Amino acid sequence: MTIHIKKCTCEDLHTLQDISYETFNETFKHQNSPENMNAYLEKAFNLDQLEKELSDLSSQFFFVNVDNEVAGYLKVNINEAQSEKMGDESLEIERIYIKKKFQKHGLGRDLLNKALEVALEGNKEKIWLGVWEKNENAIAFYKKLGFIQTGAHSFYMGDEEQTDFIMTKTIGKHF
Repeated sequence: MTIHIKKCTCEDLHTLQDISYETFNETFKHQNSPENMNAYLEKAFNLDQLEKELSDLSSQFFFVNVDNEVAGYLKVNINEAQSEKMGDESLEIERIYIKKKFQKHGLGRDLLNKALEVALEGNKEKIWLGVWEKNENAIAFYKKLGFIQTGAHSFYMGDEEQTDFIMTKTIGKHF
């Protein structure tokens, strides 16, 4: 199994949209109404929105490829691109998704290490993320890697307000 992490560019727009739809659906469709899922997917992953995010110098996307197939992706934000005001010393992991068939192979950890690398290059002190309170597997994974819950914020899935736990890790070592 050959694993490669690649920074996304605007040429990757359609691939990014495909992996975004696929992984978000795999992760959340069984716990949300089809109407709310469709509303969120259309808002968050339409081509104009993704192109805007790809063009933002305070955001970066990365694909993790396994044997030349896109297996997942990562989105990180700094500065004003962060979804919460966490300060200039912080890097947000806004999205980290792995296709179901590639889960449990360490790819999530590989993408988290990429986020840590980006944070260290930018002299950041903290990494943080929001994770749905009902996503128990992800919460357990992040806790295992040293993240602690430091707050919560609202996340809207269509017209339904949900709660994301904010989990933070002080930078000091690899995951």
